[in-house]
Amino acid sequence: MAPAIETLRRVFGFDSFRGVQADVVDRVLAGRRTLAVMPTGAGKSLTYQLPAVMLEGTCVVVSPLIALMHDQLRAAEAVGIRAATLTSVDENRAETIERFRSGQLDLLYVAPERASGEGFRNLLGQAKLSLFAIDEAHCVSEWGHDFRPDYRLLRPLLDRFPDVPRLALTATADAHTRADILEQLGLPQEGLIVAGFDRPNIRYAITPRENTTRQVIDLIAETPGPGIVYAQTRAGVEKLAEKLAAETGRPVLPYHAGLDPAVRRRNQAAFVASEEMVIVATVAFGMGIDKPDVRFVAHAGLPKSIEAYYQETGRAGRDGDPAVAHLFWGADDFARARQRIGEVEPQRQPGERARLTALGALVETATCRRRILLRHFGEEPAEQCGNCDNCLSPPAAIDATVTAQKFLSAVFRTGMMFGTGYIESILLGQSSERSLTNGHENLSVFGIVDGEEAALIKPVARALLLRDALRANDHGGLEFGPEARSILKGGATVALVLPPKRERRRRGGKSGAPNPVGNPLFEALRAKRREIAQETGLPPYVIFHDSVLRDMAMLKPDSIAAMGNISGVGARKLDAYGDAFLQVIREAA
Repeated sequence: MAPAIETLRRVFGFDSFRGVQADVVDRVLAGRRTLAVMPTGAGKSLTYQLPAVMLEGTCVVVSPLIALMHDQLRAAEAVGIRAATLTSVDENRAETIERFRSGQLDLLYVAPERASGEGFRNLLGQAKLSLFAIDEAHCVSEWGHDFRPDYRLLRPLLDRFPDVPRLALTATADAHTRADILEQLGLPQEGLIVAGFDRPNIRYAITPRENTTRQVIDLIAETPGPGIVYAQTRAGVEKLAEKLAAETGRPVLPYHAGLDPAVRRRNQAAFVASEEMVIVATVAFGMGIDKPDVRFVAHAGLPKSIEAYYQETGRAGRDGDPAVAHLFWGADDFARARQRIGEVEPQRQPGERARLTALGALVETATCRRRILLRHFGEEPAEQCGNCDNCLSPPAAIDATVTAQKFLSAVFRTGMMFGTGYIESILLGQSSERSLTNGHENLSVFGIVDGEEAALIKPVARALLLRDALRANDHGGLEFGPEARSILKGGATVALVLPPKRERRRRGGKSGAPNPVGNPLFEALRAKRREIAQETGLPPYVIFHDSVLRDMAMLKPDSIAAMGNISGVGARKLDAYGDAFLQVIREAA
Protein backbone atom coordinates (compact mmCIF):
# COMPACT_ATOMS: atom_id res chain seq x y z
CA MET A 1 0.00 0.00 0.00
CA ALA A 2 3.03 2.33 0.00
CA PRO A 3 2.19 3.90 -3.40
CA ALA A 4 -1.40 4.45 -2.24
CA ILE A 5 -0.25 6.14 0.98
CA GLU A 6 2.09 8.38 -1.01
CA THR A 7 -0.76 9.38 -3.33
CA LEU A 8 -3.06 9.91 -0.34
CA ARG A 9 -0.52 12.30 1.17
CA ARG A 10 0.30 14.15 -2.04
CA VAL A 11 -3.21 14.58 -3.42
CA PHE A 12 -5.47 14.69 -0.36
CA GLY A 13 -3.03 15.76 2.37
CA PHE A 14 -3.74 12.80 4.68
CA ASP A 15 -1.09 10.60 6.26
CA SER A 16 -3.28 7.52 6.70
CA PHE A 17 -6.58 5.97 5.66
CA ARG A 18 -9.65 6.02 7.88
CA GLY A 19 -11.73 3.01 8.86
CA VAL A 20 -12.08 0.54 6.00
CA GLN A 21 -10.85 2.90 3.30
CA ALA A 22 -7.58 0.97 2.99
CA ASP A 23 -9.43 -2.35 2.54
CA VAL A 24 -11.65 -0.92 -0.18
CA VAL A 25 -8.79 0.82 -2.02
CA ASP A 26 -6.69 -2.35 -1.84
CA ARG A 27 -9.46 -4.41 -3.53
CA VAL A 28 -10.00 -1.77 -6.22
CA LEU A 29 -6.30 -1.50 -7.04
CA ALA A 30 -6.19 -5.31 -7.29
CA GLY A 31 -9.02 -5.22 -9.85
CA ARG A 32 -11.61 -6.92 -7.63
CA ARG A 33 -15.35 -6.22 -7.44
CA THR A 34 -16.51 -4.64 -4.19
CA LEU A 35 -19.57 -3.34 -2.32
CA ALA A 36 -18.55 -0.85 0.39
CA VAL A 37 -21.16 0.06 3.00
CA MET A 38 -19.71 3.06 4.82
CA PRO A 39 -21.47 5.69 6.93
CA THR A 40 -21.81 9.20 5.61
CA GLY A 41 -18.68 11.15 6.41
CA ALA A 42 -16.44 8.06 6.33
CA GLY A 43 -14.82 9.09 3.06
CA LYS A 44 -16.54 6.93 0.43
CA SER A 45 -15.58 9.18 -2.49
CA LEU A 46 -11.88 8.83 -1.67
CA THR A 47 -12.08 5.06 -2.25
CA TYR A 48 -12.63 5.63 -5.98
CA GLN A 49 -10.95 9.02 -6.41
CA LEU A 50 -7.59 7.77 -5.19
CA PRO A 51 -7.53 4.68 -7.46
CA ALA A 52 -8.69 6.92 -10.33
CA VAL A 53 -5.51 8.96 -9.91
CA MET A 54 -3.30 5.89 -9.67
CA LEU A 55 -4.79 3.65 -12.39
CA GLU A 56 -4.49 4.08 -16.13
CA GLY A 57 -7.69 5.20 -17.79
CA THR A 58 -10.89 6.90 -16.62
CA CYS A 59 -13.06 5.99 -13.66
CA VAL A 60 -16.76 6.25 -14.59
CA VAL A 61 -18.83 7.34 -11.60
CA VAL A 62 -22.60 6.71 -11.73
CA SER A 63 -24.33 9.18 -9.44
CA PRO A 64 -28.08 9.80 -9.02
CA LEU A 65 -28.25 13.60 -8.93
CA ILE A 66 -26.69 16.32 -11.06
CA ALA A 67 -26.20 18.56 -8.01
CA LEU A 68 -24.27 15.80 -6.26
CA MET A 69 -22.06 15.28 -9.30
CA HIS A 70 -21.24 18.97 -9.61
CA ASP A 71 -20.50 19.18 -5.88
CA GLN A 72 -18.11 16.23 -6.09
CA LEU A 73 -16.60 17.67 -9.27
CA ARG A 74 -15.63 20.87 -7.43
CA ALA A 75 -14.04 18.91 -4.60
CA ALA A 76 -12.11 16.65 -6.99
CA GLU A 77 -10.79 19.53 -9.07
CA ALA A 78 -9.79 21.41 -5.90
CA VAL A 79 -7.22 18.69 -5.11
CA GLY A 80 -5.98 18.47 -8.70
CA ILE A 81 -7.95 15.49 -10.01
CA ARG A 82 -8.88 15.72 -13.71
CA ALA A 83 -12.66 15.36 -13.60
CA ALA A 84 -15.76 16.20 -15.62
CA THR A 85 -19.50 15.62 -15.68
CA LEU A 86 -21.59 14.54 -18.63
CA THR A 87 -25.13 15.67 -17.84
CA SER A 88 -28.08 17.32 -19.54
CA VAL A 89 -27.15 20.74 -18.13
CA ASP A 90 -23.47 20.74 -19.09
CA GLU A 91 -22.66 23.04 -21.99
CA ASN A 92 -19.15 21.62 -22.59
CA ARG A 93 -20.32 18.18 -23.70
CA ALA A 94 -18.10 18.06 -26.80
CA GLU A 95 -15.05 19.13 -24.81
CA THR A 96 -15.71 16.50 -22.13
CA ILE A 97 -16.09 13.73 -24.73
CA GLU A 98 -12.83 14.75 -26.37
CA ARG A 99 -11.02 14.83 -23.00
CA PHE A 100 -12.35 11.32 -22.31
CA ARG A 101 -11.32 9.93 -25.69
CA SER A 102 -7.83 11.40 -25.40
CA GLY A 103 -7.25 9.99 -21.89
CA GLN A 104 -7.29 13.35 -20.14
CA LEU A 105 -9.85 12.45 -17.48
CA ASP A 106 -9.35 10.62 -14.20
CA LEU A 107 -13.07 10.83 -13.32
CA LEU A 108 -16.20 11.05 -15.46
CA TYR A 109 -19.49 11.54 -13.59
CA VAL A 110 -22.75 10.44 -15.26
CA ALA A 111 -26.35 9.84 -14.22
CA PRO A 112 -27.80 6.29 -14.38
CA GLU A 113 -30.22 7.37 -17.14
CA ARG A 114 -27.29 8.25 -19.40
CA ALA A 115 -25.11 5.35 -18.31
CA SER A 116 -27.73 2.79 -19.33
CA GLY A 117 -28.04 4.16 -22.90
CA GLU A 118 -26.51 2.43 -25.93
CA GLY A 119 -24.82 5.61 -27.10
CA PHE A 120 -22.92 5.99 -23.86
CA ARG A 121 -21.85 2.34 -23.93
CA ASN A 122 -20.40 2.89 -27.39
CA LEU A 123 -18.55 5.99 -26.16
CA LEU A 124 -16.96 4.01 -23.33
CA GLY A 125 -15.53 1.60 -25.86
CA GLN A 126 -13.43 4.40 -27.34
CA ALA A 127 -11.07 4.89 -24.38
CA LYS A 128 -9.36 3.05 -21.54
CA LEU A 129 -11.51 2.50 -18.43
CA SER A 130 -9.98 2.07 -14.97
CA LEU A 131 -13.04 1.53 -12.78
CA PHE A 132 -16.85 1.69 -12.51
CA ALA A 133 -17.98 3.38 -9.28
CA ILE A 134 -21.72 3.18 -8.54
CA ASP A 135 -22.55 5.73 -5.87
CA GLU A 136 -25.74 5.53 -3.75
CA ALA A 137 -25.91 1.87 -4.77
CA HIS A 138 -28.95 1.18 -2.57
CA CYS A 139 -30.97 2.82 -5.38
CA VAL A 140 -30.60 -0.44 -7.35
CA SER A 141 -32.68 -2.40 -4.84
CA GLU A 142 -36.47 -2.54 -4.90
CA TRP A 143 -36.19 -3.47 -1.22
CA GLY A 144 -34.28 -0.26 -0.51
CA HIS A 145 -35.93 2.98 0.57
CA ASP A 146 -34.89 5.02 -2.49
CA PHE A 147 -35.33 2.70 -5.47
CA ARG A 148 -34.36 4.12 -8.89
CA PRO A 149 -35.42 1.91 -11.85
CA ASP A 150 -32.55 3.20 -14.03
CA TYR A 151 -30.06 1.64 -11.61
CA ARG A 152 -31.50 -1.75 -12.60
CA LEU A 153 -30.35 -1.11 -16.17
CA LEU A 154 -26.68 -0.72 -15.24
CA ARG A 155 -25.83 -4.43 -15.27
CA PRO A 156 -25.62 -4.72 -19.11
CA LEU A 157 -23.19 -1.78 -19.16
CA LEU A 158 -21.00 -3.35 -16.50
CA ASP A 159 -21.08 -6.76 -18.17
CA ARG A 160 -20.02 -5.23 -21.48
CA PHE A 161 -16.68 -4.41 -19.81
CA PRO A 162 -16.13 -7.51 -17.63
CA ASP A 163 -12.46 -6.79 -16.95
CA VAL A 164 -13.12 -3.32 -15.50
CA PRO A 165 -13.35 -3.40 -11.66
CA ARG A 166 -16.67 -2.50 -10.06
CA LEU A 167 -17.08 -0.57 -6.81
CA ALA A 168 -20.57 -0.01 -5.40
CA LEU A 169 -20.94 2.44 -2.53
CA THR A 170 -23.74 3.22 -0.08
CA ALA A 171 -24.24 4.47 3.45
CA THR A 172 -27.73 3.03 3.80
CA ALA A 173 -28.41 -0.66 3.30
CA ASP A 174 -29.71 -3.32 5.66
CA ALA A 175 -28.85 -7.00 5.13
CA HIS A 176 -31.68 -7.61 2.65
CA THR A 177 -30.74 -4.55 0.57
CA ARG A 178 -27.04 -5.46 0.61
CA ALA A 179 -27.81 -8.92 -0.76
CA ASP A 180 -29.93 -7.39 -3.53
CA ILE A 181 -27.17 -4.92 -4.49
CA LEU A 182 -24.65 -7.75 -4.80
CA GLU A 183 -26.99 -9.71 -7.07
CA GLN A 184 -28.12 -6.77 -9.23
CA LEU A 185 -24.61 -5.44 -9.88
CA GLY A 186 -22.82 -8.77 -10.25
CA LEU A 187 -20.67 -8.47 -7.14
CA PRO A 188 -19.34 -11.44 -5.13
CA GLN A 189 -20.36 -12.04 -1.53
CA GLU A 190 -16.69 -11.97 -0.51
CA GLY A 191 -16.52 -8.45 -1.94
CA LEU A 192 -18.84 -7.03 0.73
CA ILE A 193 -17.12 -4.64 3.14
CA VAL A 194 -19.31 -3.18 5.90
CA ALA A 195 -17.69 -0.41 7.92
CA GLY A 196 -20.49 -0.06 10.42
CA PHE A 197 -23.27 2.49 10.64
CA ASP A 198 -22.45 4.42 13.78
CA ARG A 199 -22.08 8.19 13.52
CA PRO A 200 -20.93 8.92 17.10
CA ASN A 201 -20.65 12.67 16.50
CA ILE A 202 -24.40 12.99 15.87
CA ARG A 203 -26.63 13.50 18.90
CA TYR A 204 -30.05 11.97 18.19
CA ALA A 205 -33.19 13.41 19.79
CA ILE A 206 -36.86 12.64 19.15
CA THR A 207 -39.70 14.72 20.58
CA PRO A 208 -43.50 14.67 20.17
CA ARG A 209 -44.73 17.70 18.24
CA GLU A 210 -46.36 20.38 20.31
CA ASN A 211 -45.65 23.69 18.59
CA THR A 212 -43.39 22.62 15.74
CA THR A 213 -42.36 26.11 14.71
CA ARG A 214 -41.40 27.10 18.24
CA GLN A 215 -39.57 23.80 18.77
CA VAL A 216 -37.52 24.29 15.59
CA ILE A 217 -36.82 27.93 16.49
CA ASP A 218 -35.45 26.80 19.86
CA LEU A 219 -33.21 24.24 18.14
CA ILE A 220 -31.87 26.84 15.72
CA ALA A 221 -31.25 29.32 18.54
CA GLU A 222 -29.05 26.89 20.44
CA THR A 223 -27.21 25.42 17.43
CA PRO A 224 -24.88 27.72 15.46
CA GLY A 225 -23.86 26.89 11.93
CA PRO A 226 -25.70 25.67 8.82
CA GLY A 227 -28.77 23.48 9.25
CA ILE A 228 -31.44 21.60 7.30
CA VAL A 229 -35.10 21.47 8.35
CA TYR A 230 -37.20 18.86 6.54
CA ALA A 231 -40.92 19.47 6.11
CA GLN A 232 -43.29 16.97 4.52
CA THR A 233 -45.04 19.15 1.93
CA ARG A 234 -44.16 22.04 -0.35
CA ALA A 235 -46.71 24.27 1.37
CA GLY A 236 -45.24 23.29 4.73
CA VAL A 237 -41.76 24.21 3.49
CA GLU A 238 -42.89 27.69 2.39
CA LYS A 239 -44.81 28.43 5.58
CA LEU A 240 -42.10 27.21 7.94
CA ALA A 241 -39.30 28.97 6.05
CA GLU A 242 -41.18 32.25 6.25
CA LYS A 243 -41.72 31.94 10.00
CA LEU A 244 -38.12 30.90 10.73
CA ALA A 245 -36.76 33.76 8.64
CA ALA A 246 -38.88 36.22 10.61
CA GLU A 247 -38.07 34.89 14.08
CA THR A 248 -34.57 33.39 14.16
CA GLY A 249 -32.35 36.18 12.89
CA ARG A 250 -30.62 33.64 10.64
CA PRO A 251 -30.73 33.55 6.82
CA VAL A 252 -33.44 31.02 5.88
CA LEU A 253 -34.43 29.83 2.39
CA PRO A 254 -36.94 27.25 1.07
CA TYR A 255 -36.20 24.37 -1.30
CA HIS A 256 -38.68 22.05 -3.02
CA ALA A 257 -39.42 20.69 -6.47
CA GLY A 258 -42.24 23.21 -7.05
CA LEU A 259 -39.91 26.21 -7.06
CA ASP A 260 -38.70 27.68 -10.33
CA PRO A 261 -35.52 25.77 -11.25
CA ALA A 262 -33.45 28.96 -11.24
CA VAL A 263 -34.68 29.85 -7.75
CA ARG A 264 -34.04 26.31 -6.56
CA ARG A 265 -30.47 26.35 -7.87
CA ARG A 266 -29.86 29.79 -6.39
CA ASN A 267 -31.12 28.78 -2.96
CA GLN A 268 -29.07 25.59 -3.01
CA ALA A 269 -25.93 27.48 -4.03
CA ALA A 270 -26.49 30.04 -1.26
CA PHE A 271 -26.79 27.28 1.33
CA VAL A 272 -23.68 25.47 0.10
CA ALA A 273 -21.66 28.69 0.33
CA SER A 274 -23.02 29.83 3.71
CA GLU A 275 -21.56 29.24 7.15
CA GLU A 276 -24.83 29.90 9.03
CA MET A 277 -27.81 29.48 6.68
CA VAL A 278 -30.83 27.29 7.47
CA ILE A 279 -32.63 25.73 4.53
CA VAL A 280 -36.18 24.36 4.87
CA ALA A 281 -36.79 21.62 2.36
CA THR A 282 -38.61 18.53 1.29
CA VAL A 283 -36.50 15.37 1.33
CA ALA A 284 -35.63 16.02 -2.33
CA PHE A 285 -32.94 18.29 -0.90
CA GLY A 286 -29.76 16.91 0.57
CA MET A 287 -28.91 13.83 -1.44
CA GLY A 288 -27.11 16.07 -3.90
CA ILE A 289 -25.22 18.04 -1.26
CA ASP A 290 -21.79 17.10 -0.01
CA LYS A 291 -21.64 20.01 2.47
CA PRO A 292 -19.59 18.78 5.45
CA ASP A 293 -20.34 21.52 8.00
CA VAL A 294 -24.10 21.05 8.49
CA ARG A 295 -24.50 21.32 12.25
CA PHE A 296 -28.10 20.12 12.59
CA VAL A 297 -30.84 18.30 10.72
CA ALA A 298 -34.39 18.70 11.99
CA HIS A 299 -37.40 16.70 10.83
CA ALA A 300 -40.68 18.58 11.26
CA GLY A 301 -42.51 15.36 10.43
CA LEU A 302 -41.99 11.62 10.20
CA PRO A 303 -39.49 10.31 7.60
CA LYS A 304 -40.48 7.42 5.32
CA SER A 305 -38.40 4.78 7.09
CA ILE A 306 -35.45 4.22 9.39
CA GLU A 307 -33.26 3.95 6.30
CA ALA A 308 -34.48 7.34 5.06
CA TYR A 309 -34.08 8.84 8.54
CA TYR A 310 -30.54 7.52 8.82
CA GLN A 311 -29.59 8.89 5.41
CA GLU A 312 -31.23 12.29 5.98
CA THR A 313 -29.76 12.77 9.46
CA GLY A 314 -26.42 11.65 8.03
CA ARG A 315 -26.22 14.96 6.18
CA ALA A 316 -25.28 16.51 9.52
CA GLY A 317 -21.70 16.48 10.78
CA ARG A 318 -20.00 14.96 7.75
CA ASP A 319 -16.83 16.72 8.89
CA GLY A 320 -16.79 14.67 12.11
CA ASP A 321 -17.57 17.63 14.37
CA PRO A 322 -20.53 17.43 16.80
CA ALA A 323 -23.94 17.73 15.17
CA VAL A 324 -27.60 17.31 16.13
CA ALA A 325 -30.42 15.30 14.55
CA HIS A 326 -33.82 16.17 16.03
CA LEU A 327 -37.10 14.58 14.93
CA PHE A 328 -40.45 16.12 15.87
CA TRP A 329 -43.28 13.64 15.30
CA GLY A 330 -47.02 13.36 15.75
CA ALA A 331 -49.43 10.46 15.90
CA ASP A 332 -51.14 11.79 12.79
CA ASP A 333 -47.88 11.10 10.91
CA PHE A 334 -48.37 7.40 11.52
CA ALA A 335 -52.05 7.56 10.57
CA ARG A 336 -51.21 9.18 7.23
CA ALA A 337 -48.37 6.71 6.64
CA ARG A 338 -50.77 3.79 7.10
CA GLN A 339 -53.15 5.33 4.60
CA ARG A 340 -50.33 5.62 2.07
CA ILE A 341 -49.39 1.97 2.59
CA GLY A 342 -52.90 1.01 1.51
CA GLU A 343 -52.33 2.80 -1.79
CA VAL A 344 -49.14 0.98 -2.85
CA GLU A 345 -48.90 -2.33 -4.71
CA PRO A 346 -50.00 -5.29 -2.55
CA GLN A 347 -46.62 -7.01 -2.82
CA ARG A 348 -44.88 -3.97 -1.32
CA GLN A 349 -47.27 -3.48 1.60
CA PRO A 350 -45.67 -5.98 4.05
CA GLY A 351 -42.28 -4.31 3.65
CA GLU A 352 -43.79 -0.85 4.11
CA ARG A 353 -45.62 -1.97 7.26
CA ALA A 354 -42.37 -3.40 8.64
CA ARG A 355 -40.65 -0.07 8.02
CA LEU A 356 -43.41 1.85 9.79
CA THR A 357 -43.31 -0.53 12.75
CA ALA A 358 -39.55 -0.02 13.02
CA LEU A 359 -40.06 3.75 13.02
CA GLY A 360 -42.66 3.39 15.75
CA ALA A 361 -40.18 1.48 17.91
CA LEU A 362 -37.59 4.22 17.38
CA VAL A 363 -39.81 7.13 18.41
CA GLU A 364 -41.51 5.27 21.28
CA THR A 365 -38.48 3.74 22.99
CA ALA A 366 -37.31 4.80 26.43
CA THR A 367 -33.91 3.21 25.73
CA CYS A 368 -30.95 4.30 23.62
CA ARG A 369 -31.99 5.67 20.20
CA ARG A 370 -28.65 4.84 18.61
CA ARG A 371 -28.97 1.23 19.73
CA ILE A 372 -32.35 0.95 17.98
CA LEU A 373 -30.88 2.46 14.80
CA LEU A 374 -27.78 0.28 14.71
CA ARG A 375 -29.63 -2.94 15.56
CA HIS A 376 -31.91 -2.21 12.58
CA PHE A 377 -28.82 -2.43 10.36
CA GLY A 378 -27.66 -5.68 11.96
CA GLU A 379 -25.19 -4.36 14.53
CA GLU A 380 -25.05 -5.10 18.26
CA PRO A 381 -23.97 -1.86 19.96
CA ALA A 382 -23.64 -1.15 23.67
CA GLU A 383 -26.78 -0.66 25.76
CA GLN A 384 -26.13 3.09 25.96
CA CYS A 385 -24.38 5.46 23.55
CA GLY A 386 -24.14 8.51 25.81
CA ASN A 387 -25.09 10.83 22.94
CA CYS A 388 -28.85 10.61 22.43
CA ASP A 389 -31.68 12.26 24.33
CA ASN A 390 -32.65 9.09 26.19
CA CYS A 391 -29.09 8.37 27.33
CA LEU A 392 -28.38 11.99 28.31
CA SER A 393 -31.72 12.54 30.08
CA PRO A 394 -33.41 9.17 30.74
CA PRO A 395 -37.20 9.45 30.42
CA ALA A 396 -39.73 8.01 32.82
CA ALA A 397 -41.66 4.96 31.61
CA ILE A 398 -45.04 4.29 33.22
CA ASP A 399 -47.80 1.73 32.72
CA ALA A 400 -50.67 3.69 31.20
CA THR A 401 -52.81 0.68 30.27
CA VAL A 402 -55.75 1.68 32.47
CA THR A 403 -55.85 5.20 31.01
CA ALA A 404 -55.63 3.70 27.52
CA GLN A 405 -58.57 1.41 28.28
CA LYS A 406 -60.60 4.40 29.48
CA PHE A 407 -59.77 6.31 26.31
CA LEU A 408 -60.70 3.39 24.04
CA SER A 409 -63.91 2.84 25.97
CA ALA A 410 -64.85 6.51 25.50
CA VAL A 411 -64.17 6.24 21.77
CA PHE A 412 -66.41 3.17 21.56
CA ARG A 413 -69.27 4.52 23.72
CA THR A 414 -69.42 7.81 21.77
CA GLY A 415 -69.85 5.91 18.52
CA MET A 416 -66.36 6.24 17.02
CA MET A 417 -67.28 9.59 15.52
CA PHE A 418 -65.24 12.15 17.45
CA GLY A 419 -61.67 13.41 17.61
CA THR A 420 -59.13 13.44 20.43
CA GLY A 421 -60.19 16.82 21.85
CA TYR A 422 -63.81 15.81 22.32
CA ILE A 423 -62.92 12.42 23.80
CA GLU A 424 -60.63 14.20 26.26
CA SER A 425 -63.45 16.55 27.32
CA ILE A 426 -65.75 13.56 27.96
CA LEU A 427 -63.14 11.77 30.06
CA LEU A 428 -62.50 14.95 32.09
CA GLY A 429 -66.22 15.57 32.58
CA GLN A 430 -66.26 18.95 30.84
CA SER A 431 -69.86 19.82 30.04
CA SER A 432 -70.68 21.51 26.71
CA GLU A 433 -73.65 22.09 24.46
CA ARG A 434 -72.28 19.34 22.22
CA SER A 435 -71.99 16.77 25.02
CA LEU A 436 -75.47 17.65 26.30
CA THR A 437 -77.03 17.38 22.84
CA ASN A 438 -75.34 14.03 22.23
CA GLY A 439 -76.38 12.70 25.64
CA HIS A 440 -72.76 11.81 26.39
CA GLU A 441 -72.85 13.24 29.90
CA ASN A 442 -74.87 10.20 30.89
CA LEU A 443 -72.16 7.77 29.79
CA SER A 444 -70.16 5.83 32.38
CA VAL A 445 -66.93 7.26 30.95
CA PHE A 446 -67.97 10.89 31.54
CA GLY A 447 -65.61 12.41 34.10
CA ILE A 448 -63.75 9.18 34.97
CA VAL A 449 -60.34 10.83 34.59
CA ASP A 450 -59.10 13.47 37.00
CA GLY A 451 -56.04 14.60 38.95
CA GLU A 452 -52.60 13.63 37.65
CA GLU A 453 -54.11 11.11 35.26
CA ALA A 454 -55.53 13.99 33.19
CA ALA A 455 -52.02 14.83 31.95
CA LEU A 456 -51.78 11.34 30.43
CA ILE A 457 -54.72 11.66 28.06
CA LYS A 458 -52.94 13.32 25.12
CA PRO A 459 -49.80 11.09 25.34
CA VAL A 460 -52.05 8.01 25.57
CA ALA A 461 -54.03 9.08 22.50
CA ARG A 462 -50.75 9.57 20.63
CA ALA A 463 -49.51 6.13 21.73
CA LEU A 464 -52.76 4.44 20.65
CA LEU A 465 -52.59 6.04 17.20
CA LEU A 466 -48.93 5.07 16.86
CA ARG A 467 -49.70 1.44 17.75
CA ASP A 468 -52.65 1.27 15.32
CA ALA A 469 -55.08 0.74 18.19
CA LEU A 470 -56.83 3.87 16.92
CA ARG A 471 -57.20 5.25 13.43
CA ALA A 472 -58.53 8.57 12.17
CA ASN A 473 -61.44 8.22 9.75
CA ASP A 474 -62.20 10.45 6.77
CA HIS A 475 -64.26 12.79 8.96
CA GLY A 476 -61.60 13.35 11.61
CA GLY A 477 -63.14 10.98 14.12
CA LEU A 478 -61.32 8.17 15.90
CA GLU A 479 -62.18 4.53 15.29
CA PHE A 480 -60.70 1.23 16.44
CA GLY A 481 -57.64 -0.18 14.75
CA PRO A 482 -56.61 -3.86 14.88
CA GLU A 483 -54.76 -3.51 18.21
CA ALA A 484 -57.63 -1.92 20.16
CA ARG A 485 -59.48 -4.98 21.44
CA SER A 486 -56.35 -6.64 22.79
CA ILE A 487 -55.66 -3.56 24.94
CA LEU A 488 -59.28 -3.28 26.08
CA LYS A 489 -59.35 -6.92 27.15
CA GLY A 490 -56.03 -6.73 28.98
CA GLY A 491 -54.12 -8.82 26.49
CA ALA A 492 -51.64 -6.01 25.77
CA THR A 493 -50.22 -3.25 27.90
CA VAL A 494 -49.48 0.37 27.03
CA ALA A 495 -46.19 1.65 28.41
CA LEU A 496 -45.87 5.41 28.11
CA VAL A 497 -42.57 7.23 27.77
CA LEU A 498 -42.61 10.63 29.44
CA PRO A 499 -39.63 12.69 28.32
CA PRO A 500 -38.03 14.96 30.91
CA LYS A 501 -38.72 18.67 30.68
CA ARG A 502 -36.32 20.19 28.22
CA GLU A 503 -34.16 23.05 29.37
CA ARG A 504 -33.46 25.63 26.70
CA ARG A 505 -29.77 26.33 26.19
CA ARG A 506 -28.31 29.63 25.19
CA ARG A 507 -27.35 30.22 21.57
CA GLY A 508 -23.98 28.70 20.87
CA GLY A 509 -24.34 26.07 23.59
CA LYS A 510 -23.10 22.49 23.64
CA SER A 511 -24.84 21.49 20.43
CA GLY A 512 -22.40 23.28 18.15
CA ALA A 513 -19.07 22.15 16.77
CA PRO A 514 -15.94 22.76 18.87
CA ASN A 515 -14.84 25.75 16.81
CA PRO A 516 -12.65 28.02 18.93
CA VAL A 517 -15.02 30.94 18.46
CA GLY A 518 -13.37 33.99 19.93
CA ASN A 519 -9.89 32.81 18.97
CA PRO A 520 -8.72 35.77 16.87
CA LEU A 521 -6.45 33.65 14.66
CA PHE A 522 -9.15 31.08 13.91
CA GLU A 523 -11.62 33.85 13.06
CA ALA A 524 -9.01 35.56 10.85
CA LEU A 525 -8.41 32.27 9.00
CA ARG A 526 -12.16 31.85 8.49
CA ALA A 527 -12.36 35.40 7.15
CA LYS A 528 -9.55 34.65 4.68
CA ARG A 529 -11.36 31.48 3.63
CA ARG A 530 -14.57 33.47 2.98
CA GLU A 531 -12.58 36.00 0.94
CA ILE A 532 -11.02 33.27 -1.23
CA ALA A 533 -14.41 31.54 -1.58
CA GLN A 534 -15.97 34.73 -2.92
CA GLU A 535 -13.09 35.28 -5.34
CA THR A 536 -13.08 31.70 -6.68
CA GLY A 537 -16.79 30.94 -6.52
CA LEU A 538 -16.07 27.84 -4.43
CA PRO A 539 -17.86 26.91 -1.20
CA PRO A 540 -15.67 27.66 1.85
CA TYR A 541 -15.45 23.98 2.83
CA VAL A 542 -13.95 23.07 -0.56
CA ILE A 543 -11.02 25.33 0.26
CA PHE A 544 -10.43 23.94 3.77
CA HIS A 545 -12.64 22.31 6.41
CA ASP A 546 -12.97 23.97 9.81
CA SER A 547 -10.85 21.17 11.27
CA VAL A 548 -7.94 22.23 9.03
CA LEU A 549 -8.31 25.85 10.14
CA ARG A 550 -8.36 24.75 13.78
CA ASP A 551 -5.08 22.91 13.25
CA MET A 552 -3.59 25.97 11.58
CA ALA A 553 -4.68 28.17 14.51
CA MET A 554 -3.22 25.72 17.02
CA LEU A 555 0.02 24.72 15.25
CA LYS A 556 0.76 28.13 13.65
CA PRO A 557 2.94 26.80 10.78
CA ASP A 558 5.67 29.27 9.83
CA SER A 559 6.58 27.94 6.38
CA ILE A 560 5.09 26.30 3.31
CA ALA A 561 6.73 23.03 4.34
CA ALA A 562 5.17 23.19 7.80
CA MET A 563 1.79 24.12 6.31
CA GLY A 564 2.03 21.05 4.07
CA ASN A 565 2.30 18.81 7.13
CA ILE A 566 -1.19 19.76 8.34
CA SER A 567 -3.76 17.02 7.69
CA GLY A 568 -6.04 17.96 4.80
CA VAL A 569 -3.53 20.21 3.02
CA GLY A 570 -2.57 18.41 -0.19
CA ALA A 571 -0.11 19.61 -2.83
CA ARG A 572 -2.70 21.37 -5.01
CA LYS A 573 -4.26 23.28 -2.11
CA LEU A 574 -0.86 24.09 -0.67
CA ASP A 575 0.15 25.69 -3.98
CA ALA A 576 -3.16 27.50 -4.37
CA TYR A 577 -3.78 28.77 -0.83
CA GLY A 578 -0.73 28.13 1.32
CA ASP A 579 0.83 31.59 1.03
CA ALA A 580 -2.45 33.39 1.73
CA PHE A 581 -3.09 31.51 4.97
CA LEU A 582 0.55 31.74 6.03
CA GLN A 583 0.30 35.51 5.70
CA VAL A 584 -2.71 35.57 8.06
CA ILE A 585 -0.78 33.51 10.62
CA ARG A 586 2.27 35.77 10.37
CA GLU A 587 0.21 38.93 10.77
CA ALA A 588 -1.38 37.52 13.92
CA ALA A 589 1.98 36.61 15.49
